[in-house]
Amino acid sequence: MSNEKPKYDFSAMGQAIKDARLKRGWTREQLAQEVNLAPRYIMSIENKGQHPSFQVFVELMTLFNVSVDQFLFPDIGTGKSTRRRQLDATLDELDEKDFLVLQSTANGLKEAKAE
Repeated sequence: MSNEKPKYDFSAMGQAIKDARLKRGWTREQLAQEVNLAPRYIMSIENKGQHPSFQVFVELMTLFNVSVDQFLFPDIGTGKSTRRRQLDATLDELDEKDFLVLQSTANGLKEAKAE
C-alpha cells in the first residue's frame, strides 16, 4: 500500500494568475521582472499548472489579490473570492467622491434587482 498522496492540480490557480496578469495589462515578461523569475517559469505556472515554491506562490497570489480559498475549499462559501479581493484593492484607491458615485450605482442595482 502506497502512502503517496496525489499531487494537487495547480492548473486552476495558474489560470487565475494568468487572468489577473492579463487584466492588469502585464506581459509575462513584465510579471517575471516584477517577481524576479524567468518568463518561461511564469508560463509553466500559468499554462501547465507547474507547482511554484511556496514563496513564489504567496508572492503571485498576493500581488494579484487572488484568493486561494476558492481553490482549496471550493465547497465552502466563506472568505472573499478573487473578484471580491480585486474589487476591494481597487476601492482602496478611490476617494470620497468616487464612493458617492459607487454607492448610488450600487443602490440603483439593488433596486433594479428588487423589481
